[in-house]
Amino acid sequence: MPNTPALVLTGATALHANNQVSAEQRDLAESILRSVGITLWVENESELDAVTAVSGSGPAYYFLLMEAMEKVAIDLGLTEATARLLVQQTALGAAKIALESSESPEQLRKRVTSPGGTTQRAIETFEQGGFTGLVARALHAARDRSIEMSKQSENN
Repeated sequence: MPNTPALVLTGATALHANNQVSAEQRDLAESILRSVGITLWVENESELDAVTAVSGSGPAYYFLLMEAMEKVAIDLGLTEATARLLVQQTALGAAKIALESSESPEQLRKRVTSPGGTTQRAIETFEQGGFTGLVARALHAARDRSIEMSKQSENN
């Protein structure tokens, strides 16, 4: 199943097929889903639970971060319209840089983090708050729930 960015033709869909699916059927499925974004094949059906955690639910994670940034920007004195536009354009720009770069997200982050600057202070605050661990727990929880839901549907 494509993720919600498929609505604007930038979706990400992982596909899996067993050996009973012909090459022609695989090509057809990929062709259809490629019309709404990127597609990739996973080797094992069980990988789809991780895909769900990362990509299926992923847009909501970015929206949550954007929501938080927008609320704080307003608290810092920006108008709602200005805060929203700055947050949206910054997210779009960061995603575009990540897509077009061969560098890892870590390398990109380090390139825009000036020693002793505002970005470094914010990153340190995220790290002190356990940001990476929180993301890990959230994605594991989503993956685990995907597994639970798969088992429930198998039993019905």
